[in-house]
Amino acid sequence: MTSEISVTTTAGPLAIGTTPLLMGVVNATPNSFSDAGQLRTLAQRVARAETLLDAGADLIDVGGQSGVTNEPEIPVAEEIGRVLPLVRALAAERDVLVSVDTYRPEVARAVLDAGAAIVNDTSGLLYPDVAVACAEAGAGLVVMHNRGRPKQRLTDPALYDDVVEDVVSFLRERIAVAGEHGLSPEHVIVDPGPDFAKTPAQTVQVLRRLDRVEALGRPVLLALSRKDFLGVITGRRPRERLAATLAAVAAVTGRPGHILRVHDVAEVRDLLRVLAVLRGDAEIADDAELAEHLRREPPAPAP
Repeated sequence: MTSEISVTTTAGPLAIGTTPLLMGVVNATPNSFSDAGQLRTLAQRVARAETLLDAGADLIDVGGQSGVTNEPEIPVAEEIGRVLPLVRALAAERDVLVSVDTYRPEVARAVLDAGAAIVNDTSGLLYPDVAVACAEAGAGLVVMHNRGRPKQRLTDPALYDDVVEDVVSFLRERIAVAGEHGLSPEHVIVDPGPDFAKTPAQTVQVLRRLDRVEALGRPVLLALSRKDFLGVITGRRPRERLAATLAAVAAVTGRPGHILRVHDVAEVRDLLRVLAVLRGDAEIADDAELAEHLRREPPAPAP
C-alpha cells in the first residue's frame, strides 16, 4: 500500500499520509444540527476558525446552508452572502486552506474566485457544473455518496441490496462524470456519506468496509463528527457525542489518505497523537518526562 495519497487543489497538491488531515467545521448558518447557530457574526466565525487552526486543523470547511432536512433550500444569493465574507477573511486575508460545503455551481464559482481551495459537494455532484467550476479554478472537489436530494431525509432499510457496493459504484461513476466535465481524478476526494441517504445500520456497514472505498485510489473524507449514527448507538445529543466521535475516529484511522471533518479538533488531535505512539508510528524519547505544570490541576481560587 502506498504511504500517502495526494489531491490537487488551488493551493497545490496535498499529500495525505497515515496521519489524517483535520478539517475543522465553521458553520455560517443559524440552524446547524450541531451548534444551533452559535456563531452569529463574521467576527465570531473567524475567531472559531482561528481557534480550530490553533488546535491543529489543517483546513477549514465553511458551510452556508444547514444540512438539516425537511426544510426548504435557501436562495443562492443568501448562501453566497453567508459564506463569501468568511472565505475572503480566511483564504484571502489569512492564507487559510478553505473548503466550502456547497452543491450549487453559482456558490462554487463565487467562493473559488474568493480563494477557496476545495468544494465539498454533499449532493453527489447533482449539478455537474460544480465540477466545471472546480476544473476551471484548478480546485479540489469532494464527491459524496448520496442517493437523496438536498434537504430531503431518505432512510430506508430496504433501499440498497448491498449498501457498500452501491457506495463504491456511485462514487466511481461520479468520478467519471467529473472527468467528463473537465476535472481529472487527481482533483477528487471521495466521501462515503455517513448518515446521508442511509440508516444508522447502513452507515455502520459502510464504515466497516472502508477498504472498498479506499480501493478507488482517492483520498477519503470522513465526516463522522457528532453524526446521527453515533447518537443512535449512545443515546446522546450532538454536542454530547465527543466520546462517540473519538471512538469512531479511532476505529477507522491508520491508513493513508484520510481527511477527518470534525468539530472538536483539539480532542481529535490528541487522540491521533496517542494512537500514533501506541501503534508504533511515533515514539516517545527515552528521557521524556512530563512537564511540571502538567502534573496536576491548579488549585481552585480562594472563595
